[in-house]
Amino acid sequence: MKYRILVEQDEDGVFVAQCPALPGCISQGKTRQEAITNIADAMKGYIESLEKHNEAIPPPIEEELVEVLV
Repeated sequence: MKYRILVEQDEDGVFVAQCPALPGCISQGKTRQEAITNIADAMKGYIESLEKHNEAIPPPIEEELVEVLV
């Protein structure tokens, strides 16, 4: 399953990652890669918790890339 994540660096230099499709699923890391690794782990736990409680799992993303020539 693939989900879109957002990674931003905060004012203290920490990288914060979140998954908009999974409300409240946020993690962080000292580096961008560490934040991505940590959010992937958090997302796995989030989805496992949804499954355990028989709650609906948000569908994974389906994206297409469109090239715009200007």
